[in-house]
Amino acid sequence: MDWDDLRFAVMLGREGTLAAAARRLGVDQTTVARRLKTLEAALGASLFERGDGHWRPTAVGFRVLERAGRIEEDVAGVVRLAEAGAGKVGGVVRITAVAAIVGEWLVPRLRDLYTRHPELCVDLIASNDNLNVARREADIAVRLARPASGDFLIRKLADVGFALYGAARGDLPVRAGDWVAYNEDLAHTPEMRYLQSMLGGGRIRLRSNSLRGLARAVGDGVGHGVLPCFLADPAPGLVRLTGATPVLSRELWMVIHPDARSQARVAATADWLVECFQAEAARFAGQAA
Repeated sequence: MDWDDLRFAVMLGREGTLAAAARRLGVDQTTVARRLKTLEAALGASLFERGDGHWRPTAVGFRVLERAGRIEEDVAGVVRLAEAGAGKVGGVVRITAVAAIVGEWLVPRLRDLYTRHPELCVDLIASNDNLNVARREADIAVRLARPASGDFLIRKLADVGFALYGAARGDLPVRAGDWVAYNEDLAHTPEMRYLQSMLGGGRIRLRSNSLRGLARAVGDGVGHGVLPCFLADPAPGLVRLTGATPVLSRELWMVIHPDARSQARVAATADWLVECFQAEAARFAGQAA
């Protein structure tokens, strides 16, 4: 049996479809299917059942994937230990964060990181998914929720204030009950629960998973929105409707695997992130409207 075939099976079990697994692995769907077939032949057991385009683990497959996932984390740990011995701030560091922080805040500040560490390369992953730092899907995760479990190094980076915003232009008629909101899969977030409490007899005119898109819609007069102050306050087309005090606040956390923190490239990047967020704590908290 080729141990690398297990990696393909684990990713298929994680993603649920050939297309999604292929994208994550950087191969085509045929390759994923072929590697799975080879693994099942070597094991003499079927690992997945297929239905409606989705691949679901069989009883045997579930146990195999559970064990293979632990192997994957062990292999990632070996790699981290080897990299930690180098001591040089160079190579690729993977950072995942929500899209608004990546595009609106991190990217404009990377020049300073590159100036400090010319041999460093950054792989930024804009995603709301909780990529697993234990499996090296990311070295550093910046999240609006503290992990409830796991052996991680966790540090609070900032308080993120949210407020109600409308269009700055006075010639755009916006009904008081018109709103923009996240998609339903993000209805559990504090900002969307707050909006729901304000909705009453109003209507949600636009839903999107793009925070930048929602901010643009507010500025264009589509509706009012609950937006993070660090993004909305500097936007020329938006005006804060709820005064100087944010209506709610969320905590922003940095998550790192303990083994990864010993790598020079990860440690240097983490220290830089802490400095950046500390320098703009007031902006993130919504105190600099």
